[in-house]
Amino acid sequence: MNEMIKLIHGDGGKHTKILIEQLFYKYFNNNILLQEQDSATFTAVQGKMAFTTDSFVVKPLFFSGGNIGKLAVCGTINDLAVSGAQPFYLSSSFIIEEGFSMQSLEEIVKSMGQTCLECGAKIVTGDTKVVEKGSVDGIFINTSGIGYIINGYEVKTIEEGDRIIITGGIGEHGTTIAVERYNLKVKGDYKSDCAPLFAFIEELKEQFPSIKIMRDATRGGLATVLHEFSSLCKLGIHLIEKEIPISESVKAINNLLGLDPLYMACEGRMVLVVKETEAEKVLDIIHSLDQGKGARIIGEFVKESNQNIFIENGFGGKRLLSPLEGSMLPRIC
Repeated sequence: MNEMIKLIHGDGGKHTKILIEQLFYKYFNNNILLQEQDSATFTAVQGKMAFTTDSFVVKPLFFSGGNIGKLAVCGTINDLAVSGAQPFYLSSSFIIEEGFSMQSLEEIVKSMGQTCLECGAKIVTGDTKVVEKGSVDGIFINTSGIGYIINGYEVKTIEEGDRIIITGGIGEHGTTIAVERYNLKVKGDYKSDCAPLFAFIEELKEQFPSIKIMRDATRGGLATVLHEFSSLCKLGIHLIEKEIPISESVKAINNLLGLDPLYMACEGRMVLVVKETEAEKVLDIIHSLDQGKGARIIGEFVKESNQNIFIENGFGGKRLLSPLEGSMLPRIC
């Protein structure tokens, strides 16, 4: 498929219709979308709902472990998942640069459809705009999503002694983007962790009473999520350095670039705060999933007047984990 996107693909006429029917309907196929209405109509689910939206401008568009399409769907599904919600319906809007490869667009759209299928979600409405060459960097995507809260999940007050769990190795997405964006000639097993998180929610729903809060560690990485937690509860955090899962490749590449994996983005990792007495049980459940084999309890909340976050190394020394100032790496999602 050598065809390129042209301005006429965004004009709303014959060529737009062909693009929608031959590409988007092919991979987003569901009975709501195929009604071809200006708005998706469906029967509302009774109970508490969650709604989220995000835009994706990642560079490069394709990277080891994913692409902008997979990232867009995972980002929206994961925001719903950490709210305790079953992802239900998504929208997807594309702003595409004139001259963009139709083959690349199909690969992006295909990955979006496949990721939705993994979680039982559906893309039921959307929009496509095509702009002049040079107006955007290839393609930008906006996704919104709604879901319903399962098993009565709600955020609870974090208390002294509560444990912190991370579901896998950190910094992998941001590090992969850095390596491929700057075409670094490095050896190592690096790959984005980009993946939907809803499988964890399905397994953990019976443990919701002991889970205080959940977040996905995206921009700003693990460190930023922890500072958000600390600010929320007015407590400090004590982390154990050896328990924080960071691959050797990620460590090496970040050392080379002068970056810190603790602030590097993840796109398939969840941070949970869990009641102290239930932390090991929750960890065992997470370990039962392939995606959670690398999960660890990395620290706990402590009384600390300045709400500081300290990392303790293997020799008993401690260093302060400061809030992120500025941007370590732009356009990671």
